[in-house]
Amino acid sequence: MPDSKEQLKSNIEAAFDDEADQQVTVADARERIAQKIADAVEGYVVGRSVQVNGVQTGSGSVTGTIQ
Repeated sequence: MPDSKEQLKSNIEAAFDDEADQQVTVADARERIAQKIADAVEGYVVGRSVQVNGVQTGSGSVTGTIQ
């Protein structure tokens, strides 16, 4: 099941919090934060589905799911 918006927010906050109290280089911290945010966004987006209703050429309607 995909993450909720609240879980995404928490994951992004955690990415920054994890780096806040460490003695690291800016480049290292930036890389780790970027990776954690990318993982959080992927968890939020992957697995989403959208219901699509449309009209088929000819005589019928169609329903599909975009994942």
